[in-house]
Amino acid sequence: MNTRATVICRRGDQVLFVRKARSKWALPGGKIEPRETPFEAAMRELEEETGIVTDDLIQLARFEVGDTTHFVFITHLSSDQKPSPSNEIAACKWHSWKRFRDLDLSPAMKAVVKTFAGFELKTYSAPNSA
Repeated sequence: MNTRATVICRRGDQVLFVRKARSKWALPGGKIEPRETPFEAAMRELEEETGIVTDDLIQLARFEVGDTTHFVFITHLSSDQKPSPSNEIAACKWHSWKRFRDLDLSPAMKAVVKTFAGFELKTYSAPNSA
């Protein structure tokens, strides 16, 4: 089974999606390397793909889709944290959870987003929010 760290980056009611050239949109994340914890992989992949550095990640779940186990994390990004595509990522895009079906996502990524969209909107709020 493959293992992947997957990061839900929130900013208000929007979520950050990334895309490799000629690929479908996805949440930031990637393969967990040997001797790396899921948390370390999530931080590394987020920085490699978007330039965002944060250790303010909360693990939501371990989620199996097909032959991949996703360790799903969430973080809230402030408006001054600007993602920039880097490494193999060609584009970064903020998109509303409510309209995620408008994006070209793989079946596995659709399952992750669909599973955590409702949970996330109801239970997670930004730090220091009223």
